Amino acid sequence: MLQQYHTKLKGTLALTDSYLTEKALQKEKGLYKFIWVRNGSITAEIDHQEMVLAKDEVISLTHLQHLEFKSIDGDYLTLLFNSNFYCIYGNDHEVSCSGFLFNGSSHLIRFTLNEKERRELDAITAALENEFTVSDNLQEEMLRILLKRFIIQCTRIARHRMNITREKESGFEIVRQYYNLVDEHYRTKKQVQDYADMLHKSPKTLSNIFSTCKLPSPLRVIHERVEAEAKRLLLYSNKSAKEIADILGFEDQASFSRFFKNMTGQSAVQFRNTLEGKN
Repeated sequence: MLQQYHTKLKGTLALTDSYLTEKALQKEKGLYKFIWVRNGSITAEIDHQEMVLAKDEVISLTHLQHLEFKSIDGDYLTLLFNSNFYCIYGNDHEVSCSGFLFNGSSHLIRFTLNEKERRELDAITAALENEFTVSDNLQEEMLRILLKRFIIQCTRIARHRMNITREKESGFEIVRQYYNLVDEHYRTKKQVQDYADMLHKSPKTLSNIFSTCKLPSPLRVIHERVEAEAKRLLLYSNKSAKEIADILGFEDQASFSRFFKNMTGQSAVQFRNTLEGKN
């Protein structure tokens, strides 16, 4: 099953239970993805890290994360959309998912649905399937509403799993803003103070908030975002270490090499050669 909707402004929304074989859809750039295992399990590589997803597990991916299915031993649904169909940043006040469900780091949000949550997502996807078959001037907006419902429901579930209570709400919003700012500026700003200034907080306050939410330190978040991008460039491009150092805003190749080895225990050349040797 593959159902798609395309707007005149190059917006895309798609729902499929056969993403592995949908080559045209796989080639489309800029797609955000939800993968929901309905039965059995699937094994996938995400940014070259193998992950096994079991029944009723859901993960969310940005267009930055590289996805490759290794084996399918069950049934799954993939819901995909791009920013031209629904911009999660411009509409953050509606769904509150940017910097949380979707960010550029290698730390993925994944959760397992309980029976009630499964029924709720089942109802939304069933409504989506039905709406794809409608042809009138209200279809686009109805599809967008149903996509928002799916995103909001996943956001609620993931927040519940992280025990984001009402008391933690304001701190968690700062965390989301921080992740968004790091995604935007990690090439040029690599100090916590830079982001603290933009958020009108002190670095110590940010550290306390991240600790309360049981997240890595604010500095670690910056470093992990730079590391994730460095690995993607090493894995999925032919750029040299010097070119990558320039792209990521390092003063020179030596400083990039020190950073990469401190983060991974390998030099950039060793990392690339090791992974190429496995392919």
